[in-house]
Amino acid sequence: MGRVDAAEPAGGLRVGRRLVVPESELTWRFSGSGGPGGQHANTANTRVELTFDIARSAVLGPHQRARLLDRLGLVIRVVVSDERSQGRNRELARQRLAQRLEEALRVERPRRPTSPSRAAQERRLRDKQYRADQKRQRRPPAPDA
Repeated sequence: MGRVDAAEPAGGLRVGRRLVVPESELTWRFSGSGGPGGQHANTANTRVELTFDIARSAVLGPHQRARLLDRLGLVIRVVVSDERSQGRNRELARQRLAQRLEEALRVERPRRPTSPSRAAQERRLRDKQYRADQKRQRRPPAPDA
């Protein structure tokens, strides 16, 4: 997996080398995070929810949009409440969104089936015969009849 740089390049979220999602297409929501945290947990809205509407995005090309809709659906949502700091949770949300988008946009090369070489076939048969001989030697001797 490649490195995802989710820093803000010119006010957007960089996904891979070619795509930059503008900040205006990202929707942020903040709320109180569950779990321990003392008095801080009751006052700070550290839970971060980041959404990106794939269907309405103006920055995506037709092929990118089709691939993302097929793999992720109409809207992608990332929720982070790992850290006690809202700023750190925002960074994590941006990184995770960028990573999910990049993975969904990745085009895998089709696998071309190949046949084993003659040397590989001979090696397999030689190893198979060796194992059979080993097992034969472990057997108790046959009683003379």
